[in-house]
Amino acid sequence: MMAPSAVLTVPEDVAGDLTLLAWDAYLPLTHPMTASEYLSVCQTMRLPGGSLFPLPIVLPVPENLAKHLHNGDLIAVTGASGFQARVCVQEVFRRDLLKEARSVYLTADPSHPGVARLLSQSPWCVTGDVTLSHPPRSPFVEPCRPDQVRALIAARKWRTVAAFQTRNPIHRAHEYLHKVALEICDGLLLHPLTGPTKSDDIPAAIRMESYRVLLERYYPQNRVLLATFPAAMRYAGPREALFHAIVRRNYGATHFIIGRDAAGFSNFYGPQDAIRLLETHAAEIGIIPLAFGSVGYCPLCRHTVSQRTCPHTGDWLTLSGTEVREKLRSGCGLPPEFSRPEVSGYLQDALRESYAALSSGGGGSSPGGWLGDDLPSH
Repeated sequence: MMAPSAVLTVPEDVAGDLTLLAWDAYLPLTHPMTASEYLSVCQTMRLPGGSLFPLPIVLPVPENLAKHLHNGDLIAVTGASGFQARVCVQEVFRRDLLKEARSVYLTADPSHPGVARLLSQSPWCVTGDVTLSHPPRSPFVEPCRPDQVRALIAARKWRTVAAFQTRNPIHRAHEYLHKVALEICDGLLLHPLTGPTKSDDIPAAIRMESYRVLLERYYPQNRVLLATFPAAMRYAGPREALFHAIVRRNYGATHFIIGRDAAGFSNFYGPQDAIRLLETHAAEIGIIPLAFGSVGYCPLCRHTVSQRTCPHTGDWLTLSGTEVREKLRSGCGLPPEFSRPEVSGYLQDALRESYAALSSGGGGSSPGGWLGDDLPSH
């Protein structure tokens, strides 16, 4: 085997993308994008051959490395958690980061976490075939490869599968969406994103345990599959929601649950923009959207409801991220109409333990920012 001409150490988000490319999770894309693919996707949301693909997936490299690479060179790529891969160089190109931000995120404002992440990267990129030697070690027992998930779906003989993307703990409104979907589909693929997220999102390990607690007590065991999606969150709003639907089709889903402001951040996107974009392209993707607007608990109906079923939207129980944090910090817990007591209790205990670890010098990011103001969205 040819010896590599360079070694590249990549961050967790890039290692996740390379791994998922090698696993065919991003089909029809199987490699970091070429210059022509990158430009076409940024401008039209399509690969040059016409296939729909809304987000640029590239392999950034430092400028001093990019200027010494040639076609046919072999790069050894390494990363955290044992990640190892090789890329055979086919092209090196330079991108315009600000232009990409405006095309993909519809803003170049660095207060947007996806834009901030993009602007921190090198503008130089390499493309070529990826050979995965060792994927990052997963800290979770749940399946993460598309072929694993599809095999489990086939073994359960599910003909229809509703997938749900999340980066937050599941509250009662989410549970309502899941159970509506289970009324019309054979199974539910609960598919949380476990790659890097913004600093005030709850860490994946805590979220995963909260999902297990909830599924064990309140969901039919033979009709729900918990798996992981080890990609980074980009907060690209409508484009990312469309990307998530394509990926879940590759994992075996036939339906995709999408709620208000899916994959959004703050007020950068309209609350229905993601739903409208997915509905426009759903038939081409080959997935059926299960679209929902606002969902919440109505004290007059005494039930979790949606805008389609309840006329009392002004009376709904709502909690901002700030209110959720204050309740958990004070030890009050969250109202059972908002969050199952077991989940609320677990999050409260995890928050307390994390504060204790920080107080004793354990390090880590402040848990006070874990529950962002976007908690009710996916």
